[in-house]
Amino acid sequence: MNYHWNWRIFWEVGADGKNTWMMTIIHGLGWTIATAICAGVIAFVLGSALGVIRTTPNKWAVRLGNAYVEFFRNIPLLVQLFLWFFVLPELLPKTMGTAIKQMTPPWASFVPAVIGLGLFTAARVSEQVRAGIQALPRGQGMAGTALGLTLPQTYRYVLLPMAFRVILPPLTSETMNLIKNTSVALTIGLIELTAAARSVQEFTFQVFEAFTAATVIYIIVNLIVVNLMRWLEKRVSVPGFIGPQVAEGAH
Repeated sequence: MNYHWNWRIFWEVGADGKNTWMMTIIHGLGWTIATAICAGVIAFVLGSALGVIRTTPNKWAVRLGNAYVEFFRNIPLLVQLFLWFFVLPELLPKTMGTAIKQMTPPWASFVPAVIGLGLFTAARVSEQVRAGIQALPRGQGMAGTALGLTLPQTYRYVLLPMAFRVILPPLTSETMNLIKNTSVALTIGLIELTAAARSVQEFTFQVFEAFTAATVIYIIVNLIVVNLMRWLEKRVSVPGFIGPQVAEGAH
């Protein structure tokens, strides 16, 4: 049986009777980007703090940081989103739990998705930051101490600026993974890009068109992210240390 492509369905009126199916896809893309940005901020801030904690001399702080990473990294993301969406409201005081349950869509799904993705990705970012700090020569930290800097000042002015340069390539991969992981949020009712494509497929029965459009959009978004991160990597690279300028100079 031959399949006939029908791209005109994207300009037909959607299930809501107001917007076209193309607008449904665009709205889904908007929620995907919003979720990725909000979760990315949480992941970067919390992950950086955990990465620093895990390289300090304080053994208890290191153990707590390691426990966080092992906990969130070893539980599937889907399970974590279910916990935040279904279980958390039941564990909170009744008033707070009821308020969360009564949040209007899509916020009732968006907030748990952002929290779940943010905390999950923070564990992965923490590993990158820890590895970046430990990859630096020991002399850099010792130089900060010799200059009379406190431990927080040494991290802020000496170690972290260089460590973030080291981990920009793996952070690019984590950013791309975060964008793709937003698709899991459809399981808790968030109409992001994959859920929007699924909605188009279910109402129009145009499976290939719906998911081809979603695939192309994911590729375009991730290509934009990759090129932005490459630009940032070149912008902040230190000649003679690490990064694109070193690699270019080696040829």
